[in-house]
This record gives sequence, structure tokens and C-alpha cells, in this order.
Amino acid sequence: MVSSLVTEPLDLIRLSLDEQVFVKCRGNRELKGILYAFDPHMNMVLGNVEETYYEEVSKPDIQTNENKLKKRRIEMLFLRGDLIILVKPAVKLGKHT
Repeated sequence: MVSSLVTEPLDLIRLSLDEQVFVKCRGNRELKGILYAFDPHMNMVLGNVEETYYEEVSKPDIQTNENKLKKRRIEMLFLRGDLIILVKPAVKLGKHT
């Protein structure tokens, strides 16, 4: 059972090593990738990352701004811990506890 292996918050992240994780960051950015390493400051190294973010598009003719959803792939990424809001292990389909 996973709950018996988790005694402190970083244990959940440790159990997610070499697994896909979802990370919500400051600046309205979301990352999904394989967690390769982390430290006590929550700095992380992620691989095969898909970043989702919103790019502000200004429309001068009507003086408004619009957010456009953008995605990009990043092979390897170092993520600074102070940018992280939430870390969630990816859902594994077909496994019931």
C-alpha cells in the first residue's frame, strides 16, 4: 500500500522517480514529463516534457488582450523548485488498490 511508504511529503515525489508526473507552475504553466531527479528544495530534472502555457496576444484594433493556449516539447528540463505550485504523480490506468 502506498500510504505506508509515504511518511513525509518528499516521499511521494521519491516514489515517482522514473515515472511520469504532472507539475503546475507559477505563471500559469503546466508540465508533464518523466521525473529523473529532485532535491530537498524541490528542484527537478524532467525528461520528455510537454509544457502547456498561455501566450498573451494583444489586439490593438479593439484594445484587448487574448490568451492563446500553446504547447511545446522539451527533451530535458531543469525546473527550479520555487516555481512549483503542485506535483502530482500521473494516473496509472488499469491499476486498482
